[in-house]
Amino acid sequence: MVLYGLYDVLTTVGGIYPELVKGAPERELLNVRIVSADGRPFSCVGDIPVRPHAALEDFRRPGSIPDAIIVCDMYVAVTAVPKGRYPRECAWLREMHAAGALLSSVCSGALVLADAGVLDGREATAHWAYRDMFHRYYPNVTFRDSAALCLKAEDAGVITAGAVSAWHDLAFYLIARYCGHRHAVDTAKVFLMTDHVEGQSPYAVMTRPMEVKDALIAECQAWIAENYEVENPVERMVERSGLGARTFARRFKSVTGYNPIDYVQALRIEEAKQVLERDQRPIDEIAAAVGYEDGSSFRRVFKKRVGLTPAAYRKKFQSLAALANKYSLEQPASKSG
Repeated sequence: MVLYGLYDVLTTVGGIYPELVKGAPERELLNVRIVSADGRPFSCVGDIPVRPHAALEDFRRPGSIPDAIIVCDMYVAVTAVPKGRYPRECAWLREMHAAGALLSSVCSGALVLADAGVLDGREATAHWAYRDMFHRYYPNVTFRDSAALCLKAEDAGVITAGAVSAWHDLAFYLIARYCGHRHAVDTAKVFLMTDHVEGQSPYAVMTRPMEVKDALIAECQAWIAENYEVENPVERMVERSGLGARTFARRFKSVTGYNPIDYVQALRIEEAKQVLERDQRPIDEIAAAVGYEDGSSFRRVFKKRVGLTPAAYRKKFQSLAALANKYSLEQPASKSG
């Protein structure tokens, strides 16, 4: 979807808008090529055929360095080991970056950039589900799971986009950069492209490490998952562990990637999100149910973590739920008269 979506949009920049508006196409502005390691046809996930225009070697000749390269998404299970999968592509990406090409990625494509080493010491994003994978395998990358489009490494020639549909944001950026803002806006009108100004945070779900080798911390995780609403939850976990507060915090973070209080807040906010999606209870009541005595504190923490206020989150996701229910094929059949 990302590959062909990007190709469809980028190849028509400058041409399709005047054709639709004035009935006469104009010159297309971008030369877009699909490239693979050897240039041979292949099939991606779902047995979708891909016929590349060129091989990596075709861009090593003088004068052939591309202005920009997009690494599209590929299926990578969150339990997989991402390292070492694409050595030829990684070496080529390093060469192209050193030669001045802008590198960009969509979703799991950032894993390839990370494996190539071009994200070391920089901020980047990908689908929020790869948060733990980045922390584990690419600790030198500052992973921003809240961003739909991360421009923090723009000056270093690297742009990363989040979950799959964030390719809209990347395409808009690239069109504006290379063709001007007017073409970016016109193209967005043609393809009904949308931005994700709220980022990924409203959609992200708290993930947990796939394997926990520290039994003591695992037991604390299991306990807090059922008791996140109690008062002084971190102190209670420390007491249960029998460790000193600093030792517990260090071990907890090494296992979970979270400071203990951040972990508790993440659990509380995750539960609050589930409640907001399905009922109309007052927000202060929901705040109290998940462990916040002060509704204003809950709202502040919720907005910081989710990117939306509780009320805005409820409106967004209850609307989505209503739409899904409307479209569902599982609706009860109407009774005949």
